[in-house]
Amino acid sequence: MSETGAALRVEKLVAGYVRDLPILRDVDLTLRRNALTAIIGPNGAGKSTLIKAIAGLVPVSSGTVKLGGREITGIRADEMGALGMAYVPQTDNIFRTLTIRQNLLLALRKAQDAVTRLGELFALFAPLAAKQDEKAGALSGGQRQMLAVAMALARRPQVMLMDEPSAGLSPKAAQEVLELARGLTTQGVSILLVEQNVRAALAVADHCYILAEGRNQVDGPAAAILNDPVVGEIYLGARRAGSP
Repeated sequence: MSETGAALRVEKLVAGYVRDLPILRDVDLTLRRNALTAIIGPNGAGKSTLIKAIAGLVPVSSGTVKLGGREITGIRADEMGALGMAYVPQTDNIFRTLTIRQNLLLALRKAQDAVTRLGELFALFAPLAAKQDEKAGALSGGQRQMLAVAMALARRPQVMLMDEPSAGLSPKAAQEVLELARGLTTQGVSILLVEQNVRAALAVADHCYILAEGRNQVDGPAAAILNDPVVGEIYLGARRAGSP
């Protein structure tokens, strides 16, 4: 795929929390524009490390990260919004003691059209609009994730990174959150999603990468991978792709 067709491209990425002790080794990944790409794999595979390295939250030893053709390797977290990228962490992604409205206004603090954008976000997320003066901590798990996504959307990103958005949610709420992520691709947002709920993630994704032991193992169309028996073996850590 050409650089012009990629919303995000990762090449030969080596990264880890401690330099010279890499968790990721030569990882390659391409996120198409207006598509949802899922990253799956066994526990400890490096999935969350990858998405945090892209977001500039984990040191990168070598390799590159390009956003729409522009190199952003080692981006600072406070630069993401201005460059068109947003990150939704798995936990601590809202301010529980603030109201829903206050959370969104905080996310919009640098926006010149904050009032207009706040109205657009409430129109997009009607359940939040109905409770906008309630404390965010009183929301259900699914609604808290909805608020976290709304905050990430505040500055109109082209790329959104989501780390385990369905973790700890009921099956119904998890499905709603993943369908919400899928729906964002129709609004010009490209989604890179780390998810442990493999079947649900593959059901909404366009493309999928499987990591194991910090390396690329398999990638391809999500629908094809969903029906590939090797997925279960890799996901469960039974063996690496290509092993006898």
